[in-house]
Amino acid sequence: MTIVVGFVPTKEGRAALARAVEEAKGRQSRLVVINSHRGSLDDEQARAAEQELQRVTDEMQANGTEVEVRQLVRGNEPAEDLIAVANETSADLIVIGLRRRTPVGKLILGSNAQRILLDAPCAVLAVKG
Repeated sequence: MTIVVGFVPTKEGRAALARAVEEAKGRQSRLVVINSHRGSLDDEQARAAEQELQRVTDEMQANGTEVEVRQLVRGNEPAEDLIAVANETSADLIVIGLRRRTPVGKLILGSNAQRILLDAPCAVLAVKG
C-alpha cells in the first residue's frame, strides 16, 4: 500500500504530512511525500526547499516510517503532479491540506484541491491546518 501526500512548508502542509504519517503507520503503508513547484526555483529557494525536505526525510526515518520524498519542478500544477504520482505508485490514498477560505472562496474550494478531489485515482483525505 502507498499513501501520497502533498507537502509545502505551511501549517496546512504540515497538518497533511502529520495525518499522512498517522495513516501510513496505521495501514503499514509506504509514504510518498510530494513537494511540487510550478515554476523554477532560484538558488536560495532551492536550498531552503532541499533543507526542509531533508528534515522531513530524517524525521520520517527516525520514527520508522518508510518514506520517499520527491521535489518536482516540472512546470505542472501541484494537482497534476500528485495525481500522476498516485497513478504511478498505485496509491491507495492521497492526503492534502486545505487552507481556510472566504465565503466566496468556498464556492471554488481551490483549483488544485478541487482537481485532486475530482480526478484522483484513489481516496482523498483533506485536512485543515
